[in-house]
Amino acid sequence: MANMKDMIPAFDLVQPTSIEDAVDILKDNGDEAWVLAGGLDTFDWLKDRIKRPRVVVDLGAIEEMHGIRDEAGGLEIGVMSTLTQVARHQRVRSEYSLLSTAAEQVATPQIRNQGTLGGNVSQDTRCWYYRSGWPCYRAGGNVCYASAPLAMNREHCIMGRSRCVAVNPSDTAPALIALDAKMVVQSPRRRLYDAEDYFIGPSVDIMRMTVLEPGDLLTQIHIPAAWANSSFYFEKVRDRGSWDFQLVSVAAAFRMSGSTIEEARIAVNGVAPYPIRLDAVERLVQGESASETVQNAAGDLAVQGARALRHNDYKIPMMRNLVRRAVRSVAA
Repeated sequence: MANMKDMIPAFDLVQPTSIEDAVDILKDNGDEAWVLAGGLDTFDWLKDRIKRPRVVVDLGAIEEMHGIRDEAGGLEIGVMSTLTQVARHQRVRSEYSLLSTAAEQVATPQIRNQGTLGGNVSQDTRCWYYRSGWPCYRAGGNVCYASAPLAMNREHCIMGRSRCVAVNPSDTAPALIALDAKMVVQSPRRRLYDAEDYFIGPSVDIMRMTVLEPGDLLTQIHIPAAWANSSFYFEKVRDRGSWDFQLVSVAAAFRMSGSTIEEARIAVNGVAPYPIRLDAVERLVQGESASETVQNAAGDLAVQGARALRHNDYKIPMMRNLVRRAVRSVAA
């Protein structure tokens, strides 16, 4: 049912040089505008004629949205920084290696050279029914094809479903949540979101995966110093060793006092329409050593309430084991 065509529909290309100009253009054009960062997600949508914006806003010329800068409270990352730049930045690698590791595991080197951090966290779901033009809930229809009895739903969610069962595809999102990152969104006014609140599920708005509404623009991501040089763990399970999106991933940050976990932040992705922060697991491990008993309890608690579809029951033990391994990483 894919809508393969021979050319991309016509649109007006606008290339603002400031955040203020970009926001004005987005505000004036509303839901007829499309934001272009690295373009990797954009051109899939446009070439299949599933998305038909009247105006495409290319952010490439906005200098203040590029680069990684030191600040007193940590790092400021412009969302037009490429994934390769994030992965190779000296301070990210030395103090916030959780993020550099996650960025290094996105797709292939060629895609990381072109794709941006902002694009990775803001991309739409990869559900093939939705992206092939099927009239599902997320596309404005009245059915979820992926949850039908005979549907192909191996990559879909085991948690957080609300009519739609598509998952969030971002590799860097759980790392940003574990690092307690702050997302800067500009519209006519500046807003700041905790990373875990930047992502939303279908129960909030079935047609969006983030808080961004028409006219909004994600401009910077702040990484606080509070979690610098912590003990980090990132693992992504995928079908192939390169290119593929995660089946399940986990990102964790631990503050340790000897062999005791003083504080933890743990997030998973690939299991719900949004990356999930496992705050109950964090409370469980706080003040404990990473014994086998604690590892097992953390894994079991992480998957409480999980409910598989026809073809993705493997995700429940996979998620359980990834959380166990994250806790095990700080075992004495």
